[in-house]
Amino acid sequence: MATMAGLSRSQLKELTRIVGDRGVRTDAGAKSAYESDGFMLERAAPSVVVLPRSTQEAAQAVRVLRDAGLVIVPRGAGTGLSGGARPIAGGAVLGTARMREVLEVNEVDRYARVQAGVVNVHLSNACDSAGLFYAPDPSSQTACTIGGNVGNNSGGPHGFRYGSTTRHVLGLTLVDADGEITELGGAFPDPCHGYDLIGPLVGSEGMLGLVTEVTVKLLPQPETVETLLCLFEDLDACCDAVSEMIARRLEPSAIEILDRLTIEAVEASVLRAGYPANAEAVMLIEVDGGAHEVAATSEDILQVAKEFGAFDSRRTSDPKERKKLWAGRKGAFGAMGRIAPDLYVADVVVPRTRLREIVQVAAEACTARGLRLANVFHAGDGNLHPNISYDRRDKEEVSRVVEAGAIIMQACVDAGGSLTGEHGVGLEKQDEMCMLFSNDDLGAMKSLKAVFDPAEFWNPGKMIPVRGCREIHTKPLPIDQGEVVS
Repeated sequence: MATMAGLSRSQLKELTRIVGDRGVRTDAGAKSAYESDGFMLERAAPSVVVLPRSTQEAAQAVRVLRDAGLVIVPRGAGTGLSGGARPIAGGAVLGTARMREVLEVNEVDRYARVQAGVVNVHLSNACDSAGLFYAPDPSSQTACTIGGNVGNNSGGPHGFRYGSTTRHVLGLTLVDADGEITELGGAFPDPCHGYDLIGPLVGSEGMLGLVTEVTVKLLPQPETVETLLCLFEDLDACCDAVSEMIARRLEPSAIEILDRLTIEAVEASVLRAGYPANAEAVMLIEVDGGAHEVAATSEDILQVAKEFGAFDSRRTSDPKERKKLWAGRKGAFGAMGRIAPDLYVADVVVPRTRLREIVQVAAEACTARGLRLANVFHAGDGNLHPNISYDRRDKEEVSRVVEAGAIIMQACVDAGGSLTGEHGVGLEKQDEMCMLFSNDDLGAMKSLKAVFDPAEFWNPGKMIPVRGCREIHTKPLPIDQGEVVS
């Protein structure tokens, strides 16, 4: 007798034996917390949530779920913003939230081995006493996990200098659809032996298997760190200053921009950072390295900012002051809750010389639809986050938000950019993949998934559109109106 779709009473009992009573969730109240990730427009109820504590438990659980015929959606902390961790209705969620151990920190060879559920900031805390740090720092780093970062190839403010997650992953432990455990890479991977299978897995959004352990590169903490805050009366000028800084080969570790609405939200919240209310935009910059290098680079950056109309600036190396300035930036998304109950966080990339243009496109798209737009973005990378405030209970407003998002994405692709810089594709940008990729491109992605997951066991129906196209289809078309990607 089945206790739920596809899962028998004996199989449920076996799952409980493997992961313990706290590791299986079947009641509606507990499962409701897993119905979506940070992309709240897409929700579905899983039939069961399974939370293993180790790679071995995860592998055993996968075998039970496979035998029950349930598809699996891997999940970290659920902070993703593209719907990649939204459950498949009636399927299973396999979460890594209980896999929180830092297994090894090697101070000499500068690497760490962690379980996938380790929170990003906890990893840097664990190696702080050794004078080391883990570079990728998403804005949600106090909540997001290393496994989730691997799934989306997450970046962060300091990605300008240090790159996204893929540059820092040395090895992965993978559980496949058969419940088999495979070790890929490691602390000392041999670049001359075998295929690079880590590359396809970083950024695969849980569609190829479950990553349970990660070996990452650690970096020495810089000798000196300075944080600069430059205040502008004009957002366009602030964007143009970024391009000029790069053109002059200045290399800070982070260049962030926040617009006036974002500043107002942050300053009215508990995350108040001291951003002046009279600024139309602020540029938050971090410079690290040797003392002389930092001093020279900071002076040059402040000079460029002044040339482009910055009417004031601040400069500090005090850890407490720096932390306060960055708390405002990293808490900006949460502060938006003061504007409306929901937030659509776009994630697009353009050449830095097109920043001003795309910010204007986003503003026009939202103004024309009566929507409130706030901008906060990784300007050094050209990675924009237009944030549209809305109320998901208003279906008509939701449709306007989705429409504005599609316009912004199309403009970025037309400008030579990309659909995502760090949040992934998931469900949010699935149709828009056809803006950027041809049928052959999408077919190649489908073929790669088939190698790892021929039975469509892992996170099916995400990222890759159902049919190849050169336009967006919001509903299925007759077979002669679109070419199926097989």
